[in-house]
Amino acid sequence: MVSGDTTGEPVAPRDGLARAVSAYLQHLGVERGLAANTLGAYRRDLARYEAHLRAAGVSSPEAITARHVTDFASALGDGADGGAPLAPRSAARTVVAVRGAHRFWAAESLVPEDVAADVHPPAAGRRLPKALPLSQVEALLDAPDPETPAGLRDRALLEFLYATGARVSEAVGLDVDDLHLAVAGEDAATVADTDGAADPDEPALVRLFGKGSKERVVPLGSYALRALRAYLVRARPGLVSKGRGTPALFLNQRGGRLSRQSAWLIIKAAAERAGITAEVSPHTLRHCFATHLIEGGADVRVVQELLGHASVTTTQVYTLVTADTLREVFLTAHPRAR
Repeated sequence: MVSGDTTGEPVAPRDGLARAVSAYLQHLGVERGLAANTLGAYRRDLARYEAHLRAAGVSSPEAITARHVTDFASALGDGADGGAPLAPRSAARTVVAVRGAHRFWAAESLVPEDVAADVHPPAAGRRLPKALPLSQVEALLDAPDPETPAGLRDRALLEFLYATGARVSEAVGLDVDDLHLAVAGEDAATVADTDGAADPDEPALVRLFGKGSKERVVPLGSYALRALRAYLVRARPGLVSKGRGTPALFLNQRGGRLSRQSAWLIIKAAAERAGITAEVSPHTLRHCFATHLIEGGADVRVVQELLGHASVTTTQVYTLVTADTLREVFLTAHPRAR
């Protein structure tokens, strides 16, 4: 059994390898401030690497050679290391985690050299995000029943995701106080007491907390604003009364904070109700948000800020989607395109 087991079963003694892995994870969590989900992915990847090393008789970081690293990287695709076979993208992520650990160990003088420096992750290939056409997005947003508290919540959540491009984890992590709904200058704490129209000169805003707890402020459109106000006035008070009281914006049927898994089920159920046969993922509305903005002429750096991407390179994948769409239209419509 590798280090870090919290199941209550006996844990192997913390030898040099276990301490080195633990030190790197602590560095990622404390000094680099990675989000819990990202840190969990690193922990799983490094647990698999640690298991591979122990199977090879390695119990200290100094004993790791470049061959150990390359053998591990090569085994990820077919599961030869004993784990489940990984797709190229997942294998690349795992190798990146391993390279980061070795780089940290070398910088901290835990090992004499970085033996993983020349090991590169497998090419993952370009996978373009899939966005739904606007007509399907509108059908998805209209799918929840606005006559029930759950339906009001679901519509507010879906409108919010499409209006802001927020990750599902960012949406369910929101508190009511993170909203400024700009109803004649009033915030979300008082919006439930008024049906006044939003001030058109003062856009509704929301604070989102992305990866690494990075904060950004994103505007809300009128459709999302109306859906949120309806939820706050007609549904959330009844839901919150079922629990112990929580500042969370989106609540489950027991009055607690809505989970990522529940939000994903809401998206999936809405897609089925709307008759959407295309694959829908938790990120679908985020992809639609970015793609439709780019297609509408938005500057890629503005979209980068709205999405909370650290690098514009990540956002530029949506310009490739648009270019592919333009190419398809050109080949279909131009009389001398072929």
